[in-house]
Amino acid sequence: MGKRNLYLSNVPVEEALSKYFAALESFLVPGFEEIPVEKSLDRISRQAVYARCCSPLYNAAAMDGIALVAASTVGARESSPLLLKAGKDFITVNTGDPIHSPYDAVIMAEDLIMVDEADEINNGERSLKILQAASPWQHIRPIGEDIVTGEMILPGRHRIRPIDIGVLLSGGITTIEVYSRPKVAIIPTGTEIIESASVGGIPKEGPVSAEAAIIESNGRMFEALATQAGAEALRFNPVQDEYELLKKAIAEAANDYDMVIVNAGSSAGTEDYTVQVMRELGEVVVHGVAMKPGKPVILAKVNNKPVIGTPGYPVSAYLSYETFVSPVLSAFTGRRDLSSFKVEASLSRRIVSSLKHREYVRVKVGRVAGRLVASPLARGAGAAMSLVRADGFCVIDQNSEGIEAGESATVELFRSLDEIDQTLVVVGSHDPVLDIIADMATNRQSDTAYLASAHVGSMAGLLALKRGECHIAPVHLLDEETGIYNISWLKNTFAGERVSLVKGLGRIQGLIVPKDNPLGITGIADLCHVQNARGDKQQVRYINRQKGAGTRLFFDYQLKKAGIDPGAITGYSREASTHMAVAAAVQSGSADAGMGVASAANAMGLGFIPLGEEEYDFAVLSDFLELKEMKVFLDILKSPAFHEKLRELGQPLNAYTWEKAGEIVHLVE
Repeated sequence: MGKRNLYLSNVPVEEALSKYFAALESFLVPGFEEIPVEKSLDRISRQAVYARCCSPLYNAAAMDGIALVAASTVGARESSPLLLKAGKDFITVNTGDPIHSPYDAVIMAEDLIMVDEADEINNGERSLKILQAASPWQHIRPIGEDIVTGEMILPGRHRIRPIDIGVLLSGGITTIEVYSRPKVAIIPTGTEIIESASVGGIPKEGPVSAEAAIIESNGRMFEALATQAGAEALRFNPVQDEYELLKKAIAEAANDYDMVIVNAGSSAGTEDYTVQVMRELGEVVVHGVAMKPGKPVILAKVNNKPVIGTPGYPVSAYLSYETFVSPVLSAFTGRRDLSSFKVEASLSRRIVSSLKHREYVRVKVGRVAGRLVASPLARGAGAAMSLVRADGFCVIDQNSEGIEAGESATVELFRSLDEIDQTLVVVGSHDPVLDIIADMATNRQSDTAYLASAHVGSMAGLLALKRGECHIAPVHLLDEETGIYNISWLKNTFAGERVSLVKGLGRIQGLIVPKDNPLGITGIADLCHVQNARGDKQQVRYINRQKGAGTRLFFDYQLKKAGIDPGAITGYSREASTHMAVAAAVQSGSADAGMGVASAANAMGLGFIPLGEEEYDFAVLSDFLELKEMKVFLDILKSPAFHEKLRELGQPLNAYTWEKAGEIVHLVE
């Protein structure tokens, strides 16, 4: 028999956890396994997962109707309908059908007028009339509209949901590396403990009695909690209060399992042997913490495995589990459980809604200067990635025309407020490095932070920062008079306000073209037209970035220097919201060139024509620099690990430089 343990310490909870994790540091190593995506529900991703293909894989009809060349419909109006002949002017398409050149627009069936005259029947199909001209690319889902090759689908340590499985498969991912399920042994102890089935003939109603016995329940609770947390949990049969029996059970469990929970016997009673057994078999790091109830908890290691002894009272047992077992188990599983509840948040952008429907708008949420801010995401029925990115839904009731920017709206959250409070809201210019920073911030061992990004362009980002709707605005805005990036724009936008510029990256902007550059494009001037092998002029199909994007401003500046009228460029009005979307359009063949960064061309294996290096920086209100999450952001910008990822992302074109990354320029004090 072991000695009676009469004394317990009174270690503060935070100190006890810190000591325990320090003692387990070299042993608390999670396992990983690769499994089919369709079997990955509720598992935790080991690392960031990037799309292997675009979705959709091709330019696709977004409506049932007809496909035609938009330019052929110019002049159509109600007073002068345009007659279209089947097989000559258009082809019939259904939703999801591929749209091939030369067709570049779809008119939906509801907007078509059948021609009744018999002489207008062509090849068995009636001709049609339209009352309005089509615009290029209307009702067409461009390749990569939802998912772009090389785009991060999931970050590391992400709990995989049903929608994630669908998007992973759409992105060409068939297997995924996830945290292994740790094996957890649960050992109930006590001579007075019996199984519920041992009571015998338990009636459905009325009292149940058993002399000198307690029905075992804590072990089953622990088993359910551990299973819910992603472990393979097994509750042992209750062990009597005999020293050698308890020693044998703990020794065997610590040999065969990754973690052991021993319930009861952790206090100072005459038959409380647990702490003595743990000392004999291994090391007791803490016995007794400053919490009530739950004081007699034991934090130990046996056979280099975490072994935790919990008190027997149910409330004490539960609190001990949540306080000590759950954090250790999370280190094994990588899991951060989510919760769903409703909050009031201020909308960063106006949401326009139809009066006909109750609409569910997907949003990203963060807390900026004490106020919850919700940023709407893509609303299309085919935009499955917006479900993955969303932190929650904003519900617009039927008969409502929408909600104005700055107004309060009810949001049903998928994430806990703890995570929301650790989130940096990033609104502005897009670059693939934001995904890398987000993944690195999430996967830190301590001082975890999250990034919620909305790609709206540099100027819209600055305005969002000024309105208090984000923490960071990525910008790359050139002052044409001075040739200096970003500084004058911030001073003009934030006159008299305390604003700072966090230096980011140097990156190369240029024209993204197909891998072998079949048209022989050499620069901006060739976007008007090129000469083909016969010496004839050939049209170049261009894809632009959205208005307000720094890349769009850079392109306009290049056109101005070259004396080129934007109207001379086919596709100048065709817009994409990210560099990767531009690259996807070029890769698919639906565009011959587009303006973007070199890293996007690298990711897609495309050709690239450099036009200049720019400065991609981060505008921040000076008060936000003191946020814990902002310090994580700055640490990552300065870290060698981040620089190595930039080197990898930038090859083979050396797309990035980072000599000043993380430096702070205080513009207004």
